[in-house]
Amino acid sequence: MKRIAKFEKVTIDEYAKSAAAGTCEETYADIILPRRATAGSAGYDFFAPYAFRVASGETVKIPTGVRVKIDEGWVLKIYPRSSLGFKYRLTLDNTVGIIDSDYYNADNQGHIFIKMTNCGDKPLEVEKGKAFAQGVFVEYGITYDDDCVSARTGGLGSTDKKQNVE
Repeated sequence: MKRIAKFEKVTIDEYAKSAAAGTCEETYADIILPRRATAGSAGYDFFAPYAFRVASGETVKIPTGVRVKIDEGWVLKIYPRSSLGFKYRLTLDNTVGIIDSDYYNADNQGHIFIKMTNCGDKPLEVEKGKAFAQGVFVEYGITYDDDCVSARTGGLGSTDKKQNVE
């Protein structure tokens, strides 16, 4: 199996910008980096940095405290855990989270956020340290006539804005 990425924590200062009030120091040290549950798993489980509840129809944005350094030519796709989608109709608000290899160098240190909505009819409670999403690495290609030389400067949603040209 080819190894193409490495998960890391963002700095505590970056995490503090988005962590729930009063949880930063309590949760930063306990952040669990994503990992596979079994040798045959394609997905890397993302774990809750703190307990949270998502009522029916409610949306929540979780700052994971995680970033990932990915080799060029690869992308990390984020999905809800299959069981949570099945039992709670839990969906990601962007349907599939796409983490590009250059997101690691973004202004927010490539901090991965997971925003999801409970479309089901019962509340979902996730305990601190429990898996709630999963990421799968996928190789991708580009067209023969691709001439992009722009470099990312911002974080989420920044690639449709004017980028720096190297």
